[in-house]
Amino acid sequence: MMRSMAAIHELNALQVAAQYAGGGLSPVEVARECLARIDAWEPKLNAMYRIDRDGALAAAKAAEARWRARQPLSSLDGVPVTIKENIHTKGDPAPIGTRANEDAPAQPADAPPAARVREAGCVILGKTTMPDFGMLSSGLSSMHGVTRNPWNTARNTSGSSSGAGAAAAAGYAPLHLGTDIGGSVRLPATHCGIFALKPSLGRVPIYPPYIGRVTGPMTRDAASSAALMNILSKPDARDFMSLPFEEIDFLKESGKEPDLRKLRIGFLPDMKVGLPAHPEVAAAAAAAAKALEGAGATVEEMPSFLSEALIDGMSRFFEARSYHDYCQLPPAKQSKVLPFIAEWSSWRAKDFSGRDVMAAYGAYVGLREAAVRATHAFDFVLSPTSPILPYQAEHAAPGNDPRNAFPHICFTVAWNMSEQPAASLNWTFSEDRLHGMDGGLPVGIQIAGRRFDDLGVLRLARVLEQMRPQQLPWPQPA
Repeated sequence: MMRSMAAIHELNALQVAAQYAGGGLSPVEVARECLARIDAWEPKLNAMYRIDRDGALAAAKAAEARWRARQPLSSLDGVPVTIKENIHTKGDPAPIGTRANEDAPAQPADAPPAARVREAGCVILGKTTMPDFGMLSSGLSSMHGVTRNPWNTARNTSGSSSGAGAAAAAGYAPLHLGTDIGGSVRLPATHCGIFALKPSLGRVPIYPPYIGRVTGPMTRDAASSAALMNILSKPDARDFMSLPFEEIDFLKESGKEPDLRKLRIGFLPDMKVGLPAHPEVAAAAAAAAKALEGAGATVEEMPSFLSEALIDGMSRFFEARSYHDYCQLPPAKQSKVLPFIAEWSSWRAKDFSGRDVMAAYGAYVGLREAAVRATHAFDFVLSPTSPILPYQAEHAAPGNDPRNAFPHICFTVAWNMSEQPAASLNWTFSEDRLHGMDGGLPVGIQIAGRRFDDLGVLRLARVLEQMRPQQLPWPQPA
């Protein structure tokens, strides 16, 4: 059965795979439509760093043959996927978003997440954009330019998985891989109106591993991310920080509705540091909390566990890390780094002593302890994902101040340091005002779980998807 291009783009990963199994669609047909969708949107969005048309169509043809023989490599065989630029894929350079690395060589091997989706038969369409060194919650890059939000191209995608967020909202593919060290899959998720999971540290093997850094699925719905977790969570010895492998069927088990009457939910409406919650953001989180309470859950407002000292210490930690990387570059390459990043990483860090660096590391340890301690009494914590609506597309950060680059990550960064799983899902959309300039923008909520309870977060996310208000149609290219 043939479907229109628009209909194919409305299908999630599970629906696409079901069409393959039933013979209603072929992987080649879907890959071609995805590539056509990219062509239609890219002049406006700039979400792709590299597009591998030949490789994608070859992989789709191989998947088509396997489905015809009823021998798919996985339940997602032939389903298209995009991969963030910094997740290494064999044969592709990984400049990490910066023009300083424009001569980056081709990578000799797939990183673990890319290897897993390739082994599963997923059709890799190409690589998505990111900001310099992944150290901006923005779509601005000296290498890639400005990546724009499909809901309103004057608005920011956030980041650093900027291209993945835009690509998911625009319907480039059913599956996308991003990375997150302080909010980098969840912040694009809330600004682009999609779902994203930041897994527990080590649940998805990565390489090279680092404090707080994870790869997570970014999709239009929680079930598709759960299906992708079945593939991504498989073991890989290269990640020396990975968790012991557990044979969990994330898709099947997350579909089992929890007994909400037995759940205790901590509601965190205000972190009291960073930017204050926009009224519509605060209202969305409160509405989600009320919906859970109405369904029988115990919902208790909890105080902030963050302080100005802790969040500033985390800023100093990232500054010291990035300034070290910046100093490794020769002057000619330093001059190619986004000026915002160059100033942000150096304005304080150039004068840091060893004691300053250890104090910044101490803030990481302190934040980790504070998050785990504050949330111990709850099964889950519900909060806004970002305190703000999407800001200007050309800005590197809200306010565009390199000396205050992270005023908006207060709800997300703690869960990276504490290793707890957290997901963002869209709840509603902003109202029309200012002649529609801010109208119809996505407003997400965040669910954080206890350490290692990725399954529980996915399960509650799927419940909340059923509770939320009616969603707007996905944006279309003009």
